[in-house]
Amino acid sequence: MSVKGRGGVGVGEMGSRNVVVSRNLALLLCFSSFFAGILFTNRIWTEPERTNLESEACDQKLKVGNHISNYSLGQISSTQNDISTLNSKISSIEMKLAAAKAEQQSLSSADAASGNLKRKYFMVIGINTAFSSRKRRDSVRATWMPQGEERKKLEEKGIVIRFVIGHSSTAGGILDKAIEAEEMMHGDFLRLEHVEGYLELSAKTKTYFRTAVALWDADFYIKVDDDVHVNLATLGTILAGHKKKPRVYVGCMKSGPVLSKKGVRYYEPEYWKFGEAGNKYFRHATGQLYAISKDLATYISVNQHILHKYVNEDVSLGSWFIGLDVEHVDDKRLCCGTPPDCEWKAHLGSTCAVSFDWKCSGICRSVERMMEVHKTCGEDVNALEHASF
Repeated sequence: MSVKGRGGVGVGEMGSRNVVVSRNLALLLCFSSFFAGILFTNRIWTEPERTNLESEACDQKLKVGNHISNYSLGQISSTQNDISTLNSKISSIEMKLAAAKAEQQSLSSADAASGNLKRKYFMVIGINTAFSSRKRRDSVRATWMPQGEERKKLEEKGIVIRFVIGHSSTAGGILDKAIEAEEMMHGDFLRLEHVEGYLELSAKTKTYFRTAVALWDADFYIKVDDDVHVNLATLGTILAGHKKKPRVYVGCMKSGPVLSKKGVRYYEPEYWKFGEAGNKYFRHATGQLYAISKDLATYISVNQHILHKYVNEDVSLGSWFIGLDVEHVDDKRLCCGTPPDCEWKAHLGSTCAVSFDWKCSGICRSVERMMEVHKTCGEDVNALEHASF
């Protein structure tokens, strides 16, 4: 018989309740331990992974550090020298660009000041010259090329004359400085972005026409050698007769033999392009002097990068016009001989525009003889003043 306490609850019932509570608590503790174990296990496996990544990063830093420490001082020094050389080249280019911009601004300012921003000229004459030709230039200045105020008056008349020269292979060297000093004295040079060299005459010709067209708007652009005598008024009169024609190529036309023997003067490395041995060139103006109209000069300027260069610049010029609708004007007054040839022609009333010796491709001993030719075959001193183009 069971004993009941107050309230009617027996001792047996209380015992069974305690057992149920103990089981529930045990189950709760079991689940709590299980989840705590899972959390603890994840924590244990996560920490080694982080440690491995940190270890790899440290190893990589050590490798980079070792690579840098192994880089030789000689390589570093070489890199510094390359950077220094590159900086020097960049500075040189910047100086040239600044000089070109200053020159262009100067020309624009001068034109604007005189109200001639779009001024039209009749002819631009570029006298091809070299670093070694100072005495030749002086002989030209002393004869047919006006100086000082006379040259300025000539430009007002529409005639521009400049000695044309590029730069030496050593930029800023003694040769370039000599030309700069001469320019300060006379102010009669057109400097080209071109490296001088005899085998580079075709490239120089292209650069000359491109530069001249950019600087002066003229009817005609002329190239002449510095060992040739020119009568400017006569030359202007000849060209004035072709002023209204499009695409005009004026000169003393010739068609000489293509020389295939290496070592001879005027050897043509590309002789095979002209057919069989003994063939002649196409008709082209002799290189001592030729003139082209503005549209042809512009054509050369626009297409300069695709125009082929032969070793002889007069051949190159003639080749650039093949296939174009160009009028070739052959005028023998542009290739007279020196006295007595030009002398007796002048007496007959046919004054020569250009005189030189064929055998020398210019006036033989031009420095000594230029004045003689000028006195004998030169036009009247007032001819240029009274000429109208």
